Amino acid sequence: MATSDQRAYVYLQLPQSMEVVTAGFYELDFPQGVPTGSFVYNPAYLQRADAVPLDPYELPLAPRRVQTVKLKGIFGPLRDASPDAWGRRIIEKHTERTDLTEVDYLLHSPEDRAGALSFGRDKVPPAPIRKFNQVVQLEALLTAAEQFMEDDAAGKPDVPEQMFELLQPGTSMGGARPKNVVEDTEGLWLAKFPDRSDRWNNARVEGAMLTLAQECGLRVARHRIENVAGKAVLLVQRFDRTLTADGYLRHRMISGLTALGAEDSHGDRARWSYLVLADELRRRSARPAQDLEELFRRMVFNALISNTDDHPRNHALIAPTDKWELSPAYDLTPNPLTSIEKRDLAMTCGIYNRYANRTNLLSQHGQFKLSLERARAIVDQIQQVVIARWHAILRQQGVTPAECDKLNGAFNYPGFELDPAVVLAGQ
Repeated sequence: MATSDQRAYVYLQLPQSMEVVTAGFYELDFPQGVPTGSFVYNPAYLQRADAVPLDPYELPLAPRRVQTVKLKGIFGPLRDASPDAWGRRIIEKHTERTDLTEVDYLLHSPEDRAGALSFGRDKVPPAPIRKFNQVVQLEALLTAAEQFMEDDAAGKPDVPEQMFELLQPGTSMGGARPKNVVEDTEGLWLAKFPDRSDRWNNARVEGAMLTLAQECGLRVARHRIENVAGKAVLLVQRFDRTLTADGYLRHRMISGLTALGAEDSHGDRARWSYLVLADELRRRSARPAQDLEELFRRMVFNALISNTDDHPRNHALIAPTDKWELSPAYDLTPNPLTSIEKRDLAMTCGIYNRYANRTNLLSQHGQFKLSLERARAIVDQIQQVVIARWHAILRQQGVTPAECDKLNGAFNYPGFELDPAVVLAGQ
Protein backbone atom coordinates (compact mmCIF):
# COMPACT_ATOMS: atom_id res chain seq x y z
CA MET A 1 0.00 0.00 0.00
CA ALA A 2 1.07 3.58 -0.57
CA THR A 3 1.84 5.47 2.59
CA SER A 4 1.14 8.94 3.88
CA ASP A 5 4.48 8.95 5.74
CA GLN A 6 6.65 10.73 3.18
CA ARG A 7 10.05 9.90 4.62
CA ALA A 8 12.77 7.41 3.76
CA TYR A 9 16.28 6.54 4.76
CA VAL A 10 18.74 6.60 1.87
CA TYR A 11 21.21 3.74 1.74
CA LEU A 12 24.38 3.64 -0.36
CA GLN A 13 26.63 0.76 -1.38
CA LEU A 14 30.13 2.16 -0.99
CA PRO A 15 32.45 2.26 -4.03
CA GLN A 16 34.41 -0.95 -4.64
CA SER A 17 32.78 -2.50 -1.58
CA MET A 18 29.90 -4.81 -0.71
CA GLU A 19 29.12 -2.68 2.36
CA VAL A 20 25.79 -0.84 2.36
CA VAL A 21 25.48 2.09 4.77
CA THR A 22 22.84 4.62 5.76
CA ALA A 23 23.97 7.75 3.95
CA GLY A 24 21.14 10.08 4.83
CA PHE A 25 17.47 10.84 5.31
CA TYR A 26 14.97 12.22 2.78
CA GLU A 27 11.59 13.77 3.50
CA LEU A 28 8.88 15.13 1.21
CA ASP A 29 6.56 17.86 2.46
CA PHE A 30 3.87 20.02 0.81
CA PRO A 31 3.97 23.56 2.24
CA GLN A 32 1.27 25.65 0.52
CA GLY A 33 0.70 22.62 -1.71
CA VAL A 34 4.19 22.79 -3.23
CA PRO A 35 6.09 19.45 -3.14
CA THR A 36 9.32 20.23 -1.29
CA GLY A 37 12.03 17.70 -0.60
CA SER A 38 14.66 17.88 2.10
CA PHE A 39 17.78 15.77 2.59
CA VAL A 40 20.34 15.54 5.33
CA TYR A 41 23.39 13.29 5.54
CA ASN A 42 23.70 10.84 8.40
CA PRO A 43 26.28 12.36 10.84
CA ALA A 44 27.91 8.94 11.28
CA TYR A 45 28.28 8.66 7.51
CA LEU A 46 29.91 12.08 7.24
CA GLN A 47 32.56 10.94 9.73
CA ARG A 48 33.64 8.01 7.55
CA ALA A 49 36.90 8.38 5.66
CA ASP A 50 35.35 6.57 2.68
CA ALA A 51 32.19 8.71 2.51
CA VAL A 52 31.29 9.92 -0.98
CA PRO A 53 28.55 12.36 -1.99
CA LEU A 54 25.38 11.16 -3.72
CA ASP A 55 26.14 13.99 -6.12
CA PRO A 56 29.10 16.35 -5.61
CA TYR A 57 27.14 19.48 -6.56
CA GLU A 58 23.46 18.99 -5.75
CA LEU A 59 24.15 16.99 -2.57
CA PRO A 60 27.75 17.66 -1.50
CA LEU A 61 29.05 16.13 1.73
CA ALA A 62 28.02 18.65 4.40
CA PRO A 63 26.17 18.52 7.74
CA ARG A 64 23.40 20.93 6.66
CA ARG A 65 19.87 20.09 5.54
CA VAL A 66 19.17 21.02 1.92
CA GLN A 67 15.83 21.51 0.17
CA THR A 68 14.49 21.41 -3.40
CA VAL A 69 11.22 22.06 -5.21
CA LYS A 70 12.51 20.69 -8.52
CA LEU A 71 11.14 17.45 -9.97
CA LYS A 72 8.17 17.46 -7.59
CA GLY A 73 10.47 17.81 -4.62
CA ILE A 74 12.90 15.02 -5.37
CA PHE A 75 16.64 15.54 -5.73
CA GLY A 76 18.15 14.50 -9.04
CA PRO A 77 20.31 11.63 -7.70
CA LEU A 78 17.27 10.16 -5.96
CA ARG A 79 15.04 10.59 -9.00
CA ASP A 80 17.63 8.76 -11.10
CA ALA A 81 17.20 5.75 -8.78
CA SER A 82 13.41 5.92 -8.95
CA PRO A 83 11.23 3.75 -11.23
CA ASP A 84 10.88 4.76 -14.85
CA ALA A 85 7.58 5.15 -16.73
CA TRP A 86 7.17 1.39 -17.30
CA GLY A 87 7.93 0.61 -13.67
CA ARG A 88 5.55 3.26 -12.41
CA ARG A 89 2.73 1.75 -14.46
CA ILE A 90 3.36 -1.65 -12.86
CA ILE A 91 3.57 -0.23 -9.33
CA GLU A 92 0.42 1.86 -9.80
CA LYS A 93 -1.52 -1.16 -11.06
CA HIS A 94 -0.22 -3.38 -8.27
CA THR A 95 -1.04 -0.88 -5.51
CA GLU A 96 -4.26 0.21 -7.26
CA ARG A 97 -3.16 3.80 -6.64
CA THR A 98 -2.72 6.68 -9.06
CA ASP A 99 -1.79 9.24 -6.40
CA LEU A 100 1.61 7.86 -5.43
CA THR A 101 4.28 10.36 -4.43
CA GLU A 102 7.97 10.19 -5.22
CA VAL A 103 8.65 8.61 -1.82
CA ASP A 104 6.06 5.93 -2.53
CA TYR A 105 7.73 5.10 -5.84
CA LEU A 106 11.14 4.93 -4.17
CA LEU A 107 9.91 2.58 -1.48
CA HIS A 108 7.97 0.33 -3.86
CA SER A 109 10.73 -0.11 -6.44
CA PRO A 110 12.98 -3.19 -6.40
CA GLU A 111 16.65 -3.42 -5.52
CA ASP A 112 17.79 -3.69 -9.13
CA ARG A 113 17.39 0.08 -9.39
CA ALA A 114 19.94 2.17 -11.30
CA GLY A 115 23.06 3.24 -9.44
CA ALA A 116 24.15 2.50 -5.88
CA LEU A 117 21.23 3.87 -3.85
CA SER A 118 18.35 2.10 -2.12
CA PHE A 119 15.63 3.26 0.25
CA GLY A 120 13.74 2.05 3.28
CA ARG A 121 11.93 2.80 6.52
CA ASP A 122 14.58 1.51 8.92
CA LYS A 123 17.71 3.37 9.91
CA VAL A 124 19.74 0.18 9.45
CA PRO A 125 19.91 -1.00 5.81
CA PRO A 126 18.19 -4.32 5.11
CA ALA A 127 20.17 -7.30 3.90
CA PRO A 128 20.77 -7.00 0.14
CA ILE A 129 18.54 -9.01 -2.19
CA ARG A 130 20.64 -11.04 -4.59
CA LYS A 131 17.92 -12.97 -6.43
CA PHE A 132 17.32 -11.95 -10.04
CA ASN A 133 15.30 -13.32 -12.92
CA GLN A 134 17.50 -15.43 -15.18
CA VAL A 135 18.06 -15.13 -18.93
CA VAL A 136 16.48 -18.58 -19.31
CA GLN A 137 13.22 -17.07 -17.99
CA LEU A 138 12.95 -14.60 -20.87
CA GLU A 139 10.00 -16.35 -22.49
CA ALA A 140 7.96 -16.25 -19.27
CA LEU A 141 8.97 -12.62 -18.72
CA LEU A 142 8.00 -11.66 -22.26
CA THR A 143 4.63 -13.38 -21.85
CA ALA A 144 4.03 -11.56 -18.55
CA ALA A 145 4.94 -8.19 -20.08
CA GLU A 146 2.59 -8.78 -23.03
CA GLN A 147 -0.23 -9.84 -20.68
CA PHE A 148 0.32 -6.74 -18.56
CA MET A 149 0.08 -4.49 -21.63
CA GLU A 150 -3.13 -6.23 -22.75
CA ASP A 151 -4.66 -5.93 -19.28
CA ASP A 152 -3.58 -2.28 -19.05
CA ALA A 153 -5.13 -1.48 -22.43
CA ALA A 154 -8.34 -3.25 -21.38
CA GLY A 155 -8.51 -1.26 -18.15
CA LYS A 156 -8.06 -4.20 -15.77
CA PRO A 157 -7.40 -2.63 -12.37
CA ASP A 158 -4.67 -4.70 -10.77
CA VAL A 159 -1.62 -6.90 -11.35
CA PRO A 160 -1.83 -10.53 -10.15
CA GLU A 161 0.82 -11.26 -7.53
CA GLN A 162 2.52 -13.91 -9.64
CA MET A 163 2.77 -11.53 -12.60
CA PHE A 164 4.02 -8.72 -10.34
CA GLU A 165 6.80 -10.92 -8.97
CA LEU A 166 7.97 -11.57 -12.53
CA LEU A 167 7.62 -7.99 -13.76
CA GLN A 168 8.86 -6.03 -10.76
CA PRO A 169 12.60 -6.38 -11.53
CA GLY A 170 13.45 -3.91 -14.24
CA THR A 171 11.12 -1.19 -13.04
CA SER A 172 13.92 1.31 -12.44
CA MET A 173 15.67 1.68 -15.78
CA GLY A 174 15.21 2.43 -19.43
CA GLY A 175 12.18 4.65 -20.09
CA ALA A 176 8.65 3.64 -21.01
CA ARG A 177 9.35 0.43 -22.95
CA PRO A 178 8.47 -2.95 -21.39
CA LYS A 179 11.59 -4.46 -19.89
CA ASN A 180 13.10 -6.60 -17.17
CA VAL A 181 16.47 -7.14 -15.54
CA VAL A 182 17.89 -10.62 -16.08
CA GLU A 183 21.05 -12.37 -14.96
CA ASP A 184 23.50 -14.84 -16.47
CA THR A 185 27.05 -15.87 -15.69
CA GLU A 186 28.36 -12.57 -17.09
CA GLY A 187 26.23 -10.32 -14.89
CA LEU A 188 23.03 -8.31 -15.14
CA TRP A 189 21.34 -7.30 -18.37
CA LEU A 190 18.43 -5.01 -19.17
CA ALA A 191 16.07 -6.98 -21.42
CA LYS A 192 14.00 -4.75 -23.72
CA PHE A 193 10.84 -6.39 -25.02
CA PRO A 194 8.76 -5.60 -28.12
CA ASP A 195 5.96 -3.07 -27.74
CA ARG A 196 2.67 -3.19 -29.63
CA SER A 197 3.29 0.36 -30.94
CA ASP A 198 6.65 -0.49 -32.57
CA ARG A 199 6.95 0.56 -36.22
CA TRP A 200 9.74 -1.95 -36.85
CA ASN A 201 11.70 -4.57 -34.95
CA ASN A 202 12.99 -2.22 -32.26
CA ALA A 203 15.28 -4.76 -30.60
CA ARG A 204 17.15 -5.50 -33.82
CA VAL A 205 17.25 -1.86 -34.93
CA GLU A 206 18.51 -0.58 -31.56
CA GLY A 207 21.05 -3.40 -31.38
CA ALA A 208 22.24 -2.45 -34.87
CA MET A 209 22.62 1.21 -33.84
CA LEU A 210 24.77 0.22 -30.86
CA THR A 211 26.93 -1.87 -33.19
CA LEU A 212 27.13 0.98 -35.74
CA ALA A 213 28.08 3.42 -33.00
CA GLN A 214 30.84 1.08 -31.89
CA GLU A 215 32.20 0.94 -35.44
CA CYS A 216 32.14 4.75 -35.45
CA GLY A 217 34.46 4.76 -32.43
CA LEU A 218 31.94 5.38 -29.64
CA ARG A 219 32.02 3.56 -26.30
CA VAL A 220 28.77 1.64 -26.06
CA ALA A 221 27.16 -0.71 -23.58
CA ARG A 222 27.64 -4.42 -24.26
CA HIS A 223 24.60 -5.87 -25.96
CA ARG A 224 23.20 -8.87 -27.76
CA ILE A 225 19.94 -10.09 -29.31
CA GLU A 226 18.06 -13.09 -27.93
CA ASN A 227 15.35 -14.85 -29.92
CA VAL A 228 12.48 -15.57 -27.55
CA ALA A 229 9.33 -17.35 -28.72
CA GLY A 230 9.94 -16.10 -32.25
CA LYS A 231 10.51 -12.51 -31.11
CA ALA A 232 13.71 -10.48 -30.74
CA VAL A 233 14.68 -9.20 -27.30
CA LEU A 234 17.57 -6.77 -26.87
CA LEU A 235 19.85 -7.39 -23.88
CA VAL A 236 21.99 -4.44 -22.77
CA GLN A 237 24.50 -5.15 -20.02
CA ARG A 238 24.19 -3.07 -16.86
CA PHE A 239 27.22 -0.75 -16.74
CA ASP A 240 26.34 0.37 -13.20
CA ARG A 241 27.10 -3.13 -11.86
CA THR A 242 30.28 -5.21 -11.75
CA LEU A 243 30.01 -8.92 -10.95
CA THR A 244 32.53 -10.24 -8.43
CA ALA A 245 32.94 -13.50 -6.54
CA ASP A 246 31.17 -11.88 -3.57
CA GLY A 247 28.27 -10.35 -5.49
CA TYR A 248 27.65 -7.15 -7.40
CA LEU A 249 29.54 -3.93 -6.90
CA ARG A 250 27.11 -1.06 -7.45
CA HIS A 251 28.27 2.19 -8.98
CA ARG A 252 26.78 5.59 -8.28
CA MET A 253 25.02 6.98 -11.33
CA ILE A 254 23.41 10.29 -12.23
CA SER A 255 21.59 11.15 -15.43
CA GLY A 256 22.52 13.96 -17.77
CA LEU A 257 19.33 15.60 -16.55
CA THR A 258 20.69 15.73 -13.01
CA ALA A 259 24.09 16.95 -14.18
CA LEU A 260 22.36 19.79 -16.06
CA GLY A 261 20.17 20.70 -13.09
CA ALA A 262 17.20 20.44 -15.44
CA GLU A 263 13.74 18.91 -15.32
CA ASP A 264 12.07 16.29 -17.52
CA SER A 265 9.42 18.65 -18.83
CA HIS A 266 9.64 20.27 -22.23
CA GLY A 267 9.10 23.57 -20.45
CA ASP A 268 12.66 23.19 -19.14
CA ARG A 269 14.02 22.20 -22.54
CA ALA A 270 16.10 25.37 -22.86
CA ARG A 271 18.45 23.80 -20.29
CA TRP A 272 18.91 20.61 -22.31
CA SER A 273 22.28 21.21 -23.90
CA TYR A 274 25.30 19.23 -25.06
CA LEU A 275 27.33 22.40 -24.58
CA VAL A 276 26.36 22.75 -20.92
CA LEU A 277 26.78 19.00 -20.41
CA ALA A 278 30.33 19.43 -21.74
CA ASP A 279 30.87 22.09 -19.06
CA GLU A 280 29.65 19.61 -16.46
CA LEU A 281 32.02 16.92 -17.72
CA ARG A 282 34.92 19.33 -17.40
CA ARG A 283 34.22 19.80 -13.71
CA ARG A 284 32.90 16.33 -12.85
CA SER A 285 34.85 13.79 -14.90
CA ALA A 286 38.14 12.28 -13.77
CA ARG A 287 39.07 11.99 -17.48
CA PRO A 288 37.62 15.16 -19.02
CA ALA A 289 39.55 15.18 -22.31
CA GLN A 290 38.50 11.62 -23.15
CA ASP A 291 34.89 12.13 -22.08
CA LEU A 292 34.51 15.47 -23.88
CA GLU A 293 35.58 13.93 -27.19
CA GLU A 294 33.28 10.98 -26.52
CA LEU A 295 30.33 13.32 -25.91
CA PHE A 296 31.11 15.17 -29.15
CA ARG A 297 31.18 11.85 -31.03
CA ARG A 298 27.78 10.89 -29.61
CA MET A 299 26.30 14.23 -30.57
CA VAL A 300 27.57 13.83 -34.16
CA PHE A 301 26.42 10.21 -34.35
CA ASN A 302 22.94 11.13 -33.12
CA ALA A 303 22.70 13.83 -35.79
CA LEU A 304 23.78 11.43 -38.54
CA ILE A 305 21.23 8.72 -37.61
CA SER A 306 18.47 11.25 -36.77
CA ASN A 307 18.30 10.10 -33.15
CA THR A 308 15.96 12.84 -31.99
CA ASP A 309 15.34 11.05 -28.67
CA ASP A 310 18.78 12.01 -27.31
CA HIS A 311 17.30 13.77 -24.27
CA PRO A 312 19.38 14.25 -21.08
CA ARG A 313 18.11 11.07 -19.40
CA ASN A 314 19.69 9.13 -22.25
CA HIS A 315 23.10 10.31 -21.06
CA ALA A 316 24.66 9.42 -17.72
CA LEU A 317 27.73 9.65 -15.52
CA ILE A 318 28.84 6.74 -13.37
CA ALA A 319 31.33 6.39 -10.52
CA PRO A 320 32.85 2.88 -10.40
CA THR A 321 35.27 4.27 -7.78
CA ASP A 322 35.16 7.57 -5.92
CA LYS A 323 35.67 9.28 -9.33
CA TRP A 324 33.08 10.06 -12.00
CA GLU A 325 33.15 9.38 -15.74
CA LEU A 326 30.80 9.43 -18.72
CA SER A 327 28.89 6.16 -19.00
CA PRO A 328 28.87 4.01 -22.15
CA ALA A 329 26.31 5.05 -24.76
CA TYR A 330 22.84 3.48 -24.72
CA ASP A 331 19.34 4.09 -26.13
CA LEU A 332 20.39 4.96 -29.70
CA THR A 333 17.41 4.92 -32.05
CA PRO A 334 17.00 6.31 -35.61
CA ASN A 335 13.98 8.40 -36.54
CA PRO A 336 13.31 8.78 -40.30
CA LEU A 337 11.55 12.13 -40.17
CA THR A 338 9.96 13.59 -43.28
CA SER A 339 11.89 16.85 -43.15
CA ILE A 340 14.93 16.76 -45.43
CA GLU A 341 16.22 20.27 -44.66
CA LYS A 342 16.13 20.55 -40.88
CA ARG A 343 15.97 18.05 -38.05
CA ASP A 344 16.53 18.93 -34.43
CA LEU A 345 18.23 16.92 -31.73
CA ALA A 346 16.66 16.99 -28.28
CA MET A 347 19.54 19.06 -26.91
CA THR A 348 21.26 22.25 -28.01
CA CYS A 349 24.36 21.38 -30.03
CA GLY A 350 25.69 24.68 -31.44
CA ILE A 351 25.05 28.31 -32.27
CA TYR A 352 22.01 27.29 -34.32
CA ASN A 353 20.38 25.71 -31.28
CA ARG A 354 19.39 22.04 -31.78
CA TYR A 355 19.83 21.86 -35.57
CA ALA A 356 21.39 18.48 -36.50
CA ASN A 357 23.76 20.00 -39.02
CA ARG A 358 27.52 19.83 -39.70
CA THR A 359 28.10 23.58 -39.44
CA ASN A 360 26.14 23.77 -36.21
CA LEU A 361 27.93 20.79 -34.63
CA LEU A 362 31.32 22.29 -35.47
CA SER A 363 30.37 25.80 -34.32
CA GLN A 364 31.15 25.11 -30.65
CA HIS A 365 34.04 22.65 -31.00
CA GLY A 366 35.96 24.54 -28.33
CA GLN A 367 33.35 23.54 -25.73
CA PHE A 368 34.60 19.97 -26.17
CA LYS A 369 38.28 21.02 -26.03
CA LEU A 370 38.71 20.03 -29.68
CA SER A 371 40.49 21.98 -32.38
CA LEU A 372 38.42 22.74 -35.47
CA GLU A 373 40.64 20.38 -37.45
CA ARG A 374 40.12 17.54 -34.99
CA ALA A 375 36.37 18.14 -34.80
CA ARG A 376 36.09 18.11 -38.61
CA ALA A 377 38.03 14.86 -38.77
CA ILE A 378 35.64 13.25 -36.26
CA VAL A 379 32.56 14.39 -38.19
CA ASP A 380 34.05 13.13 -41.48
CA GLN A 381 35.00 9.76 -39.99
CA ILE A 382 31.61 9.12 -38.38
CA GLN A 383 29.77 10.26 -41.50
CA GLN A 384 31.80 7.91 -43.71
CA VAL A 385 31.13 4.92 -41.44
CA VAL A 386 27.41 5.69 -41.13
CA ILE A 387 27.00 6.02 -44.91
CA ALA A 388 29.03 2.89 -45.66
CA ARG A 389 27.74 0.61 -42.93
CA TRP A 390 24.22 1.44 -41.72
CA HIS A 391 22.40 -0.82 -44.17
CA ALA A 392 24.78 -3.77 -43.86
CA ILE A 393 24.70 -3.68 -40.06
CA LEU A 394 20.90 -3.50 -39.96
CA ARG A 395 20.71 -6.53 -42.24
CA GLN A 396 23.34 -8.40 -40.20
CA GLN A 397 21.21 -7.84 -37.11
CA GLY A 398 18.18 -9.37 -38.83
CA VAL A 399 16.32 -6.20 -39.83
CA THR A 400 14.22 -6.95 -42.91
CA PRO A 401 14.73 -5.21 -46.29
CA ALA A 402 11.29 -3.58 -45.94
CA GLU A 403 12.25 -2.19 -42.51
CA CYS A 404 15.56 -0.93 -43.91
CA ASP A 405 13.61 0.95 -46.56
CA LYS A 406 11.49 2.59 -43.85
CA LEU A 407 14.64 3.62 -41.96
CA ASN A 408 16.62 4.78 -44.99
CA GLY A 409 15.72 8.44 -44.52
CA ALA A 410 17.20 8.57 -41.02
CA PHE A 411 20.81 8.30 -42.12
CA ASN A 412 22.92 11.25 -43.30
CA TYR A 413 19.82 13.24 -44.23
CA PRO A 414 20.36 16.10 -46.77
CA GLY A 415 19.96 18.90 -44.22
CA PHE A 416 23.12 17.77 -42.46
CA GLU A 417 25.24 19.51 -45.13
CA LEU A 418 23.12 22.61 -45.80
CA ASP A 419 24.00 26.17 -44.80
CA PRO A 420 22.06 26.81 -41.58
CA ALA A 421 21.81 30.54 -42.24
CA VAL A 422 20.09 29.89 -45.59
CA VAL A 423 17.77 27.20 -44.18
CA LEU A 424 16.72 29.28 -41.19
CA ALA A 425 16.25 32.40 -43.29
CA GLY A 426 13.75 30.52 -45.43
CA GLN A 427 11.62 29.42 -42.48
